[in-house]
Amino acid sequence: MEKIAVMGAGSWGTALAILLAKKGHHVTLWCYLESEKEQLESVRENLNYLPGVPIPQNIIITNDYKEAIVNNEIIVIAIPSKFLRSNMEQFSPYLTPRHLVVNVSKGLENHTLLRMSQVIEETAPQCPVAVLMGPSHAEEVARDIPTACVSSSRSQKIAERVQDLFMTPTFRVYTNPDLIGVELGGAIKNVIALAAGVVDGLGYGDNTKAALMTRGMVEITRLGLAMGADIQTFNGLTGIGDLIVTCTSMHSRNRRAGILIGKGKSLDEALNEVQMVVEGVHSAKAVYELSRKYNVEMPIIREINQVLFEGKSPREAVMDLMMREKRPEHQTEEIHLAHKVSWKDE
Repeated sequence: MEKIAVMGAGSWGTALAILLAKKGHHVTLWCYLESEKEQLESVRENLNYLPGVPIPQNIIITNDYKEAIVNNEIIVIAIPSKFLRSNMEQFSPYLTPRHLVVNVSKGLENHTLLRMSQVIEETAPQCPVAVLMGPSHAEEVARDIPTACVSSSRSQKIAERVQDLFMTPTFRVYTNPDLIGVELGGAIKNVIALAAGVVDGLGYGDNTKAALMTRGMVEITRLGLAMGADIQTFNGLTGIGDLIVTCTSMHSRNRRAGILIGKGKSLDEALNEVQMVVEGVHSAKAVYELSRKYNVEMPIIREINQVLFEGKSPREAVMDLMMREKRPEHQTEEIHLAHKVSWKDE
């Protein structure tokens, strides 16, 4: 039995705390606000994010991050990407090399363009870091609906430790040495899912959605290869798997926000209606900046940025994508970039 602190009591943090507690681990769930702590303790249910799912009595709930970190050895970070650095700077003085930090939040940091594991490595360099990613809506994981995810780290041993930590009969975990690809897939699919939602909101059909998802996957792969990822990762759970679930499910807050924008709502109106963190909005600018930095063509990413932040009409954005210069589907230069990523420490 491991001693685990889950930092962040949103839907995903709560679902993973429940999963880990059911497995028999000693689990502490950290909330940012005292009011959150009081509500979770009194009703043993996350009414805001996971209504109808009971929180086991053996989960300790606290809003004291020092207590949560010092009393545990595995620290699961379930904090939205825009707040990760500020929280990690507070956590870092209490983290030691004995702690394993497992990030489960998907996104990119806007001003630095860093992946979440890189932000953690900068703010807490004393700790080993891993990530857990994949097609995994909290609403289903909390209800023991069969799910598969991927554990990744610079170290094979650490990735396998995380695999053992989370694996249950309803939550299968694979390992993958491609930390760059795993994190990029998880972050960029949220932006593509916003675009997929916009397409739905415009009233377009399955043909449009299939084209957008497929070409979106091409864009994710292009950038990933340019940044040193393994092409096989994008054919797996954290690539096409995560893209499918986020672009097609109403559990997806990114898709829901996109639908509202496609129906004519402003970005602020859509975010207010969803009332949850929409990671694709926070990652969109960073993905576009990365495409420019690595000189990678990402027209869907460019257009969704213009819709979100420059007031472009969603219908006009779709038309501009459709009327781009004709070309073959496969670009040979992308194939030449493909390579295999392997563990560094074995």
